[in-house]
Amino acid sequence: MAQQAIPASVARLGRAFGPVGNGQTVSGVVLLLPAGEPVSARGPSPLSYAVARPLARRFADAGRSEGLASHIVRYRGRGWNGTDAQLAADAEWAADEVVRRYGDVPVCLVGIDMGGRAALHAAGHSAVNSVLAMAPWLPEEDVAAAPEPVKQLVGRHVLIVHGTNDERTDPELSYRLAERAKKTNRDTCRFEVHSDGHALRQYRGEVEALAVDFVLGALFSRGYARPVADALAAPPPLGLRMPLAAGFGRSLRT
Repeated sequence: MAQQAIPASVARLGRAFGPVGNGQTVSGVVLLLPAGEPVSARGPSPLSYAVARPLARRFADAGRSEGLASHIVRYRGRGWNGTDAQLAADAEWAADEVVRRYGDVPVCLVGIDMGGRAALHAAGHSAVNSVLAMAPWLPEEDVAAAPEPVKQLVGRHVLIVHGTNDERTDPELSYRLAERAKKTNRDTCRFEVHSDGHALRQYRGEVEALAVDFVLGALFSRGYARPVADALAAPPPLGLRMPLAAGFGRSLRT
């Protein structure tokens, strides 16, 4: 019988990707929040951590000259678990830990799947200036339940990326959340990756280029590439159903 991972008593940060240890000052931090499950008593998923690792490296490599460090958050367990909102609590702990380690540096929360929901919930932390939610898992809307919060996103740069053919997390739910967030926070935008699924593999290069451009712009006040700048400036629905065109990644590198 296969053994199940035992939940940890505390969350922790994975090893740093970036300038840590070479004498360069850390000037900004990305916290990668992996996927999870709606309800689970199991420990964190090694697979979800492995999926986030290439993106953590990509951010650190792209922001090396700026002093960007990236960490993958190792949750206590993989379950959101209702009102416990455990993954969001672990994300807030991780932001506290960044402040303890690096001081007053800006933090971008980058969440994948359930980690996207955690990133959006934890955006109110004082160190966080931006949130990137990739194919975020959001609960089905229920008239008897309070909607997903958006007030904590005010003052943050917010980007949501979702494949239109995602069969695991509903892209319409991320659109509705972005629509509500945009009413009080103009710095909210959402890109749709047409015909792509949950893992965003079909246009991985374009998606990663978009993510890197957003993170470096938000953390270090770099000018955004025109598609991102236009999406942030556009009113709904244009800035929330912005298509991610093939070739976007190449355009950023030219």
